[in-house]
Amino acid sequence: MVSHQVPSLAVDVPVSDTTRRRVWPRFLTSEHPFPWLAPITALILAFGVYPLLYALWLSFFKRNPITRMNVFNPTWNWGKLIADERVWGAIGHTYLYTITALLIELCLGLAIALLLDSDRKGYGLLRALMTLPLVVPPAVTGMMFLLMLDGSFGVISTGLVSLGLWPPQHPILASGSTALAGVLLADIWQWTPFMVLIMLAGLRALPKEPFEAAAIDGATTSQAFFRLTLPMLSKIIALAVLIRGVDLFRIYDYVKVMTDSGPGTATETLTSYAGTIYFKNADFPYASTISLFTLLLVIVTSSIFIKLFKVRF
Repeated sequence: MVSHQVPSLAVDVPVSDTTRRRVWPRFLTSEHPFPWLAPITALILAFGVYPLLYALWLSFFKRNPITRMNVFNPTWNWGKLIADERVWGAIGHTYLYTITALLIELCLGLAIALLLDSDRKGYGLLRALMTLPLVVPPAVTGMMFLLMLDGSFGVISTGLVSLGLWPPQHPILASGSTALAGVLLADIWQWTPFMVLIMLAGLRALPKEPFEAAAIDGATTSQAFFRLTLPMLSKIIALAVLIRGVDLFRIYDYVKVMTDSGPGTATETLTSYAGTIYFKNADFPYASTISLFTLLLVIVTSSIFIKLFKVRF
């Protein structure tokens, strides 16, 4: 047997340096997560980690109001914070504001979500309109409610007075007992739709089979809600409360625009007090210490909440 060798038709074509395929290091290719994580990592380092470390470093200094110089004294600001009565009053206002707003926004959000959980005509438009307050800047919302709650011409104040529900000599935002409620009103109006959207997403994700079985067994609407809807929504509710609670704890815009922590210190929160110390007193180390203390309270409170309600991410 004679074997015939087929001649090769391949021709070696020289490849220039400009046409040769460049081999990139693996950490710069799409197979590695580094190129995708690098931008957000840089932003976190620039706007998160660096300010935190700088505030921590600044808290170790004592501000001399006469020379306007910072003198290294690691325990001065923390000792001043513990002895500052305004800090403890601000802590009470912060927790009161956070807990009250959370309860009202959660209850209203869940109730409105149950009403909007329908595929009937027009409900999609209503759900879309619910998002409009979320796009308004908080400072604009605060100014809007400041005007509506004005004792002379505010539509809410004059309406309550005309109905006999509020005395005209006690403007809502000018009274120490009601000013915080006025600030809460602005927050509730703007952020209840956030809770509505989360609750709606949770309701739409619930399986229908348990509700169909409960209806066959003769369960009422209230029984289905308390024994099926709420237990299955518990994790979503806990996560929504955690996210919204952290945001409420650092409230600043509404307080600054509507009351400027007044009257007196009736609406002063930790963040507004830190802003006062920073911008009005120019005591940057002490303001940084209050900010770090606020962050510490947020971490501790969130950790306790996550542990109690077993929140999973």
